[in-house]
Amino acid sequence: MKRLIRFAGLVLLAVIVAVALGTLVPRPLFQSGEAGQGPLRRILVLTNPIHTDIAVPIDDDLLERFAFLREAGLPVDLSEARYLIFGWGSRAFYIGTPAWSELRAGPVFRALTLDNSAMHVEVAGDIPEPNPAVAAYEIGEAGFQRLLAFIEQGFRQGANGPELIEGAAYGDYDAFFEANGYFNAVVGCNTWTAGALRAGGLQTGWWNPLPVTLGYSLRLHN
Repeated sequence: MKRLIRFAGLVLLAVIVAVALGTLVPRPLFQSGEAGQGPLRRILVLTNPIHTDIAVPIDDDLLERFAFLREAGLPVDLSEARYLIFGWGSRAFYIGTPAWSELRAGPVFRALTLDNSAMHVEVAGDIPEPNPAVAAYEIGEAGFQRLLAFIEQGFRQGANGPELIEGAAYGDYDAFFEANGYFNAVVGCNTWTAGALRAGGLQTGWWNPLPVTLGYSLRLHN
């Protein structure tokens, strides 16, 4: 029993050290300065206790680039629509847990071990700022285009483009699509968000599995 407790303590210590170093060590190591070059494009990072999303302001170019969203039935042309919100995550947990009250052991186990992934897209109106759950960043045009390309690459392509997951949605303003990559406790939704932001020219921590560590690393390194 003592050996088991000692082993568990060492594992916990290793995780704490990994999370700390993953937050404090920047990725990439050296900031290019590109993120602040104009013209600038403003994006938002939305946070809840376990998940992060990226909100991109809607304009004609964005709607043309993601035209498949309209074809999938998302109401992107609403006059009050202001943002497209993109997120990547565990397919089982994402779709099976629309609210904390619906949390179940099966999706949690899949998310902590290995699961297929899904892309979630939501149409949103104005997002109030300042807000503890909202962080705004301005990136250069080249970085903005790379960010959109990173998001596009998250969608798994079928014979007719991105594959809609039929019948999977939280409401009338969102949809789920099959995604590339596998989800687990090490490579999860927040590491995907971090990768997208790095593509946009921002620095994150080296490994940020939690929203709180990602947020801290963004404030620290940018």
